[in-house]
Amino acid sequence: MRVFFNSRHDSHDGNGEMHHGRLIPCFENSRRMAIIRDAVAHSVQAQLVDPTDHGMAPIAAIHDADYLSFLENAWADWNAAGNDHDAFPYVWPTAGFSGGHPAHISARLGQYAISSDTPITKGTWKAAYWGAQTVVSAADAVWNDGEASFALTRPPGHHAHANRYGGYCFLNNSAIAAQQMITKGAKKVAILDIDYHHGNGTQDIFYDRGDVLTVSIHADPKHQFPFFMGYENETGRLDGQGANLNIVLSGGSDFGPWSQGFARAIQKIITWQPEALVIALGVDAHEAETLCDFRLQTDDFNRIGQMIGRLGLKTVFVMEGGYAHDVIGFNVAAVLGGYLSETKS
Repeated sequence: MRVFFNSRHDSHDGNGEMHHGRLIPCFENSRRMAIIRDAVAHSVQAQLVDPTDHGMAPIAAIHDADYLSFLENAWADWNAAGNDHDAFPYVWPTAGFSGGHPAHISARLGQYAISSDTPITKGTWKAAYWGAQTVVSAADAVWNDGEASFALTRPPGHHAHANRYGGYCFLNNSAIAAQQMITKGAKKVAILDIDYHHGNGTQDIFYDRGDVLTVSIHADPKHQFPFFMGYENETGRLDGQGANLNIVLSGGSDFGPWSQGFARAIQKIITWQPEALVIALGVDAHEAETLCDFRLQTDDFNRIGQMIGRLGLKTVFVMEGGYAHDVIGFNVAAVLGGYLSETKS
């Protein structure tokens, strides 16, 4: 399997994140990538591939121009304001504010952030930009020859909206991959998000569209991030009516209820008949993940990979969440190994 690797990912490496009102070391950190890279290379004999720079067009096909300008210049603006530490928002334009267009970087951080858990650093834009190039390169390869590819990149992406960042995400890599295949000629693409948390940004980006199906299996947002999206009554709007499926699971779920939800997701994809599939590959549903409370085992991720492989679709895997260093590499390798065991048989 080809693994497109974002070697510039470590340009973004925050000193800390806000977690339940405390500044703590970042769960989403650069050490994750080497662990996954080595595990995948050992287990599935992956071929590491450098991404090609496709420029801004594939990113601008998903994200608003003013938001991209903000991201590209945020650190320089933060630094110019006299700051040399990680940038966090502290004020948001909530209901009752009159609006306006404040110029100060602190105001613009709040304007574009959905949460306070995601630091912007000197190298954030570089890492996010090359993450997008990584998924575009992977999507192009899959669309051109049908062989599955894995975009191994960080920061993750599925919480990023067209004009918002948060949840460790800046550019929505899974959405960019799906759009790239649409641009290349696909009529219908499906995104299957198996991360513990709901892919709120991905849902929002495609919510009015009928050419991209978005399916997310996740923890109940009544109790887990992103809280304000991810409910089962969110099914799409306008041309996208019926093209969004949220499968919500209770805290403490093991592979029994998870696999039942996954069967619903698979049936939706089969019925919808896409030409290609993007897997938003979060592995934070594992029982060792301290941020999460599902109870999946590493063998379960192998079964998940097998079921994805049986779909027989052109498939791009895009790295999302997973923060337990002891198991993250094994879990990613299990998904990819399971997938390959079905597609090679």
